[in-house]
Amino acid sequence: MDLGLLYSGGKDSTLAALLLDDFYDVTLVTAHFGVTDDWQHARETAETVDFPFETVELDADAADSAVEQMLEDGYPRNGIQQVHQHALETVADMGFDAVADGTRRDDRVPTISRAQAQSLEDRYDVDYIVPLAGFGRGAVDRLVDATLAVESGPSEEVRKADYEAELRALLAREHGVDAVEDVFPDHEQTYVTGFLADR
Repeated sequence: MDLGLLYSGGKDSTLAALLLDDFYDVTLVTAHFGVTDDWQHARETAETVDFPFETVELDADAADSAVEQMLEDGYPRNGIQQVHQHALETVADMGFDAVADGTRRDDRVPTISRAQAQSLEDRYDVDYIVPLAGFGRGAVDRLVDATLAVESGPSEEVRKADYEAELRALLAREHGVDAVEDVFPDHEQTYVTGFLADR
């Protein structure tokens, strides 16, 4: 069965791909708004870990709505959640038998409720798979540390293909750099550079 996995090039989505690989024909799909070319980093990582790769451009209105939501809230959670749901629907509409993401059990955002998952499956006739749903952050980190070479750093320095990078760029372009600092907390991002030599 063909599966489209929302892919950023980070450790969670890469680990999800490895876990799914025995059961599905996995294609890594980076959804973007065309605001930056950061999706190319995900393509490079996909080539390194030897998975097929595609991109899909999301509706610009979804980005605008997310940015406005983040400004109104003063934090990114609801805006990122909106974009994630839109991205899942977009990938589900690409003709895959199943769609997946790299969300973990203890992620605060994005999360997909049972009702949202059922709705996605019913509307697009796909299976929605969450391979890391039973894994907490510690378990993911241990599996990644045993398998993948990873770089990490502050969000504004690590160039991976997630929604946050493009939403930050849009927010800065439309409302100034100070708006980005007001909305987004400082945190570390990761991207995968390959497999560990002793894998």
